[in-house]
Amino acid sequence: MAANPVLAEVWRGNALENIHRGAWCVARADGSVVRSIGDIDRAIFPRSAIKAIQALAMFRSGAAERYEITDEAIAMACASHHGEPRHVEAVARALTALGLSVTQLECGAHPPTNKQARKALAETGGNPSALHNNCSGKHAGMLGVALALGVDPSGYVGRNHPVQKLVREMIETVIDTGLSEDRCGTDGCSIPTYAAPLSAFARGFARMATGEGLPEDLQQASTRIFDAIVADPFLIAGTGAFDTGAMTAFGGRLVVKIGAEGVFCGALRDKGIGFALKCDDGNMVAAEAMVAALLNQVAEPNEAEVAFLQSRMNKTGYNWRKIEVNQTRAVLPD
Repeated sequence: MAANPVLAEVWRGNALENIHRGAWCVARADGSVVRSIGDIDRAIFPRSAIKAIQALAMFRSGAAERYEITDEAIAMACASHHGEPRHVEAVARALTALGLSVTQLECGAHPPTNKQARKALAETGGNPSALHNNCSGKHAGMLGVALALGVDPSGYVGRNHPVQKLVREMIETVIDTGLSEDRCGTDGCSIPTYAAPLSAFARGFARMATGEGLPEDLQQASTRIFDAIVADPFLIAGTGAFDTGAMTAFGGRLVVKIGAEGVFCGALRDKGIGFALKCDDGNMVAAEAMVAALLNQVAEPNEAEVAFLQSRMNKTGYNWRKIEVNQTRAVLPD
């Protein structure tokens, strides 16, 4: 199996310190590849990059309509949030609207990802709860799915629970690819994660962006999900995050979402194309440089969009004394 090309380099001083390989695919809803680099047929775990697809279960189950789920709650279901006050409060509201409590979330608790939020919580003597988990919004949405299906919410993270069976069905429908138990693991927030080719996820996001090839109910749901995401990009991640910054810069034309271990998925809505990217070694700074370079090539960015992308294609690293120590740079293969 040939190695993927080098798509990012790390320079320390005037010397090359490290390289990062990866692959990415840009595709249309019919599966035709617009542009690609590396092995796009290799199966990858998309992790949190496909939360927008997983959120379709809220609509197929009837939860979105029955419980009048707000755009805020939909955005939080697609988020990998940093645990800032707006995030925590939004998930708490989503649970209250369902008549549920934080104790029913099965994602686990961890401190806020955001440094200021983490410090503020510590200063008040508070302890992290499951609300601070970066996947808490998705889990609140899945609890809503359980209620709408009329099943016991307990254990909703299990592979054979009706909630996860429906989530799997939504993924298979959108990416037009069957998922295998042979390529299934457990995500960081305890739900199942299935591996599939990079190209399939690119196609899936194009299908969500255009509605092409999807049942009518999922066409409408995809539009509402994407609209909720771009309406308030802060909810999707938070202060300083690539997802939030990129979608803010691009306005409503871009949906982009990070996934653990160097994954990004998204769509350029005005162009009707989807994309998926994987940094082979999972380095997130390198993955950001790669996806910024991808968007710079295919999005036809304006001046403001280019400025944001350039800031991530060439990112300076600093030590604890704020001294510049390295640079991560996107590489464009020949």
